[in-house]
Amino acid sequence: MAHTAQKGKVIAVIGDEDTVVGFLLGGVGELNKANKPNYLIVDKNTPVAEIEAAFRSFVARDDIAIVVINQHIAELIRYSVDQATQRSPAVLEIPSKEAPYDPSNDSILNRARGLFNPSDF
Repeated sequence: MAHTAQKGKVIAVIGDEDTVVGFLLGGVGELNKANKPNYLIVDKNTPVAEIEAAFRSFVARDDIAIVVINQHIAELIRYSVDQATQRSPAVLEIPSKEAPYDPSNDSILNRARGLFNPSDF
């Protein structure tokens, strides 16, 4: 299973339609035992509360190893994304074709910067 990070673990995706469909075409789509999908397509009509609920649900699931989220959507729920500091699932922010990636807003990258001294580079 090329799309799993660990045996029995899957990737969850929160993003715009193009991003999620791309991952689904790559074989990422799964339903857990409770018939809950591991993805959420977000559009302009998706309430922020729904996005945050899906994110919190994915982070709490033990069958998910990685949560991939479009960075512009992560900005809508930044507090929750920044609170997800556990090792698993890892939270990865990615760009979308509508919104470029801004490394200064990436919570994982910002935490990693704190681990090193500038003189190390």
